[in-house]
Amino acid sequence: MDNSDKHAAGKKPIPIVSSAHLAAKEGWELSELEYAMTMTYNAFSRWMVHCMASVGYKDLNPLDILILHNVNHRTREKRLADIGFMLNIDDAHTINYAIKKLVKVGLVVGNKQGKEVFYRTTDLGMDVCQRYRDVRQSCLVDAAIATKQNLDEVSHTALILRSMSGLYDQASRAASSL
Repeated sequence: MDNSDKHAAGKKPIPIVSSAHLAAKEGWELSELEYAMTMTYNAFSRWMVHCMASVGYKDLNPLDILILHNVNHRTREKRLADIGFMLNIDDAHTINYAIKKLVKVGLVVGNKQGKEVFYRTTDLGMDVCQRYRDVRQSCLVDAAIATKQNLDEVSHTALILRSMSGLYDQASRAASSL
């Protein structure tokens, strides 16, 4: 009987943790979550790069792609601070570097208003986001639907992960004061 059979029979699956030394008696579930987030983030990063390469942009890294989609989100101009806030990124330099890269390849353009620069996607950038969306639909969304993934459960998981990000942010602040 494999783990999926045990789980189906009502037995708990064996936890898979990132680091045994971090999986103490209490809180081992967080190590299990951290391992799952690590695996998911790396798979998600790989997916974004391959999806973007399939629409003709092989030199963009995951952060570049996330920023492109964020700038394109709701077709509103955004400042570096807005992008950082939305993506929970503290390092403005990494955002600035990605923006410069996106400007250089013609996907994003900046508009200086006073002391601030507001960024938006170009027509080419919007087209690339749409082509990315089409590939995402055919390779990811359609596969999730065909394999009967419970998308309500996926949405609930996203809610939990957003809540956990707050816990990690608070723990980060606490650790920085030690």
